Amino acid sequence: MAFFGLGQSADIDIILNGTENRKMAEIKTEDGKKEKHLLYYDGESVSGKVNITLKKPGSKLEHQGIKIEFIGQIELYYDRGNHHEFASLVKELARPGELVQNASYSFEFVNVEKPYESYTGSNVRLRYFLRVTIVRRLTDLVKELDMVVHTLSSYPEINSSIKMEVGIEDCLHIEFE
Repeated sequence: MAFFGLGQSADIDIILNGTENRKMAEIKTEDGKKEKHLLYYDGESVSGKVNITLKKPGSKLEHQGIKIEFIGQIELYYDRGNHHEFASLVKELARPGELVQNASYSFEFVNVEKPYESYTGSNVRLRYFLRVTIVRRLTDLVKELDMVVHTLSSYPEINSSIKMEVGIEDCLHIEFE
């Protein structure tokens, strides 16, 4: 297939900044295996590099643009084709043209709002991921990198005090809150 220009002619790597200092979280996949992914919190920035490596040195890769997306989506297992995206940010890395050598692009999504926590259940999955797409004529080259999000919830303080009265009639009377 690569002979006709339909094969994958480049490798895409997504490298996030600060990975050595960031915590990892384990999540279960659909088939029951466990995977480790980087842990992010609501409001944190997501930044890094996208490296594109041509498989054959000296070859060229024509494209209609290169973009990276930060996506938060809910997948229902019984409705595979229909995903609900609740967060979507896009950055254009390169305009349409040709890649004649390996390339590296920096990206940053500043203070990304991540309203929900990552979740994998028996019927539904809520996930956050980065998707790099090299848009081409026939088939796009796509690479995804999952991440885990935890939200630190702050619960409201309960201010309603309870008033109690205890006593013996005409003898002792105690009132407290």
